Amino acid sequence: MADAPKKPPMTKDSLLPLLTAHVLAHGLGGASLRPLAKAAGTSDRMLIYHFGTKEALIVDLLGYIAKVYAAALDAAMGSERAATRADVVARILAHGDAPAMQPFMRLWWEIVAGAARDLPGYQIAAQTMMAELLGWLEGQMPAGDPDPQGGARYLMTVIEGTAMLTAVGHGDTAQQGLLAGGLLPS
Repeated sequence: MADAPKKPPMTKDSLLPLLTAHVLAHGLGGASLRPLAKAAGTSDRMLIYHFGTKEALIVDLLGYIAKVYAAALDAAMGSERAATRADVVARILAHGDAPAMQPFMRLWWEIVAGAARDLPGYQIAAQTMMAELLGWLEGQMPAGDPDPQGGARYLMTVIEGTAMLTAVGHGDTAQQGLLAGGLLPS
């Protein structure tokens, strides 16, 4: 009788994808260590062993999710750089509306609400995610952009505002604003 194959030891790197799948499917609201541990096939004590605290786990997990989201946007946008800032906005908004991106958007609004309510770990997690996405957005700026860092911050403000207005049923307001600001073709 052959020995059963040994499972590789659990590490932060092996736990994060499992935790990500659970959080994207179920959100963070009311998430305790037990459901997260169950989703990862481990115990809540092992999660604390690997991450230190629940707050650290949330920060690491959301930073990881931001990288997954950026990679998904990269794959959707392809390798060709946008020619203008308006093209960057249009491409991101078009891909952000895709069904595959909706779990990320629902989670993002949950994080924003948690940060606004000053829930433990949410503010730091939101800052970590935003820093990751701003770095990614700087890399999406058109070649020769005179201020990629400032431009990325401007576009993040526009994109986040558009996403928020759309989420609350004012997508037409967002579209009119983008049009008025020259970020959509007339």
